[in-house]
Amino acid sequence: MTDALRWGILATGGIAHSFTNDLVLNGFQVQAVGSRSQASADAFAARFGIPTAHGSYEDLVADPDVDIVYVSTPHPFHADTAALALNAGKHVLVEKPVTLNAAEARRLFDLAASKNLLVLEAMWTRFLPHMVRIREILAAGTLGDVHTLLADHTQLLSNDPAHRLNALELGGGALLDLGIYPISFASALFGRPESIQASATFKKTGADAQVATIFRYAGGQIATTLSASDTTGPNRATILGTEARIEIDHVWYSPTTFQVINSHNEVIESFTAEVTGRGMQFQAAEAEQLVRAGKTTSDVLPADESIAIMETLDEIRAQIGLRYPGE
Repeated sequence: MTDALRWGILATGGIAHSFTNDLVLNGFQVQAVGSRSQASADAFAARFGIPTAHGSYEDLVADPDVDIVYVSTPHPFHADTAALALNAGKHVLVEKPVTLNAAEARRLFDLAASKNLLVLEAMWTRFLPHMVRIREILAAGTLGDVHTLLADHTQLLSNDPAHRLNALELGGGALLDLGIYPISFASALFGRPESIQASATFKKTGADAQVATIFRYAGGQIATTLSASDTTGPNRATILGTEARIEIDHVWYSPTTFQVINSHNEVIESFTAEVTGRGMQFQAAEAEQLVRAGKTTSDVLPADESIAIMETLDEIRAQIGLRYPGE
């Protein structure tokens, strides 16, 4: 294997376009794409100058010129398509949430471990420059004792019952598409919650439209999150500590700016960074670095944490009464 990994793109939806565009803009090697139809794969390959287009996922993962596969199917298919790549000997970056539920996540990571291959959840926010700097600030103790997170992810999205976001059979709903962001952020800050309270409203299709959560942790910390697909909110996040706070600007989960403000309401740091493209290339860089180092999990988003996040999502769904077909 050469130093630069050769990427295969599995599925050709909107998120695959965004990810591949960032790879191409930032000099990554995109070798092949696979779709359920040859026409879709050909169009995608032409759009991004990809050498090989496969008319099936099976042909993509069998391609000897592919080292790592990016899985961008809808949530209910993550486990099977990621396993398909693993069983073909490929490393995997799989879109978030990593699977539909925790049981699938455990099986997937166990399979990866048995084959000594990487599975990394594509929670791209974790790897963005402003989040890297926030982790440094927290590690330095600048905020004092950190005890609160407030975060929302709210968008006014399609209300069409046929849209993927509103279809339960495709894992639709605000929680797994949008809520995963602030819930994963809370996990990064405080770990696994000791108690979870959740409330939701639903669309006519049965998909969740709004989900609010309150998490409490063993150390006394509290995180509140709101996800919604039927309204546009501030999309900001705030981390509160005893000595200072971090206010992350709109849109907090994308490349953005933030301020560190002390207890006297004085700005003691303002952060900004130039990012080429949307910023999805940073998770790809993390995956490549891990593979080159012979590692099968990330310190920034370990396999165990991805599973724990799925367990949190499972508990939220149990509380609000949300089940997907086939579960």
